[in-house]
Amino acid sequence: MEGLLGQSWKNRDFTLSSVSELSSDASHASPGIARFTSDGLQIHQQSQEISLNFDLRTSQIFKLGPVQSVCIMEGSDVGKAESYSTGVTIQFKNEEECEAFHSVVQQWIKKANVQAGSLPNGTLTTSKSKFDEKIESSSAKMYFHYYGQLLHQQNMLQDYVRTGTYYAAVIENRADFTGRVVVDVGAGSGILSLFAAQAGAKHVYAVEASEMAEYARKLIAGNPKLAQRITVIKGKVEDVELPEKADILISEPMGTLLVNERMLESYVIARDRFLTPTGKMFPGVGRIHMAPFTDEYLFIEIANKALFWQQQNYYGVDLTPLHGTAFQGYFSQPVVDAFDPRLLIAPPMFHVLDFTKMKEEDLYEIDIPLRFIASVGTRVHGLACWFDVLFNGSTVQRWLTTAPGSPTTHWYQLRCVLSQPIYVMAGQEITGRLHLVAHNAQSYTIHLTLSAKMWGPGAEQGGIIQTSSCKLDLKEPYYRMSQAQAYPLAQDQQSQPLVQTQDINIQSHELEEPEIMQQLSPNSCAQIDSLMQKI
Repeated sequence: MEGLLGQSWKNRDFTLSSVSELSSDASHASPGIARFTSDGLQIHQQSQEISLNFDLRTSQIFKLGPVQSVCIMEGSDVGKAESYSTGVTIQFKNEEECEAFHSVVQQWIKKANVQAGSLPNGTLTTSKSKFDEKIESSSAKMYFHYYGQLLHQQNMLQDYVRTGTYYAAVIENRADFTGRVVVDVGAGSGILSLFAAQAGAKHVYAVEASEMAEYARKLIAGNPKLAQRITVIKGKVEDVELPEKADILISEPMGTLLVNERMLESYVIARDRFLTPTGKMFPGVGRIHMAPFTDEYLFIEIANKALFWQQQNYYGVDLTPLHGTAFQGYFSQPVVDAFDPRLLIAPPMFHVLDFTKMKEEDLYEIDIPLRFIASVGTRVHGLACWFDVLFNGSTVQRWLTTAPGSPTTHWYQLRCVLSQPIYVMAGQEITGRLHLVAHNAQSYTIHLTLSAKMWGPGAEQGGIIQTSSCKLDLKEPYYRMSQAQAYPLAQDQQSQPLVQTQDINIQSHELEEPEIMQQLSPNSCAQIDSLMQKI
């Protein structure tokens, strides 16, 4: 290494205004010196007899503020609870010294990489992290840009169902937080870190990869009684190192349909990297709820979007060759809105995701067999979905739900609409499959099949009589934010309790080209009005 870095790196010193261990309070801070050598970084605290030596190939260095940084050393006992041995906070005399220090760090790493190749740890290396390997860079760039803006954080903070439920779950379970180490995964504005500190956490590490980390530092610094127990670390949970294990993981990793944005994978990775074997996760369990629905208004609304492409003389151009493609394209968008729960035509079922036990790979592909019993005779237009999560506190268990009929959240609900509805009678069995496949744009491709089984006398010898399928991209939903309309309730349609997921084998069937809506013309408004009056 001597020849690699050259003599100019030896004895490169930076005078530090203060040096203190992360686990100690400010009273134990004292001036010190940071010295770069051919082997790495040496930090000497004047009040201590020994110096700390950081191998920059395996250590982490983060900038906490204009004149403050943190250095975290990885321990040698990999896989044990004491895996990450120590960390220190260092403060410089001015911003120029701080910038110069980090410049030298990057130069040291760059020179080391020339000979040694990519280094193993996080943001200080040129190697791809696990996150970067599975997510395309353009998607990640847009994702972190979106969550780096205050207006989007405000939208989530003003979801009082979301924020209020998190606050209640933390404060009502002070026994789980008091004196404990907490890691906030994807901290955003830092609001959950502040909640944890209010509940008596010993220390909170707020990990945030977007530029929102700077706003979080500012917000936390503006609450000085809590700030001394919170450290904001800018970086991905897949990459960063922490000086100690966590007793509690807290996060808001839920997206549309629970799994959109694929942050649940990062949550599980953080569990494996940072959580003690007896630690808790807030939330610890998620459930995807599903039920078939009927909604003639919605179906006609989507189908009529493609009527534009039925024009045979649009400025002299025949658009009809693209009508079929446009028709299927509109039905490939999941619908995100709040709907009347009376549109559900069967008791819902749910699929459980246990964040405390599942593997990251379990989220790459989710296969859910479906089985329902229709409670009303009608046309089935698709599958409605929503989710809830459980905060399994020692004192109070609390659910956060996005169910239709409950107070609306910024997640709303999601509906997969079939381009070819199926007909059912009350008491008829509906089977199918919901298959979610993750893709590198931080979302999922949805494959849905619904089938109506033979009903009535001789049904036990019969099979499937109707099948309809669709393929949707969860990344590209149709945000239909109108208020839920009042729908008349059929006489034989009654509210039903939840039923649990059952494992059944379903054979899928290919969907033939849809022939519905062919009778509609560009002047079909009168037909639609007449149909709506009959519903």
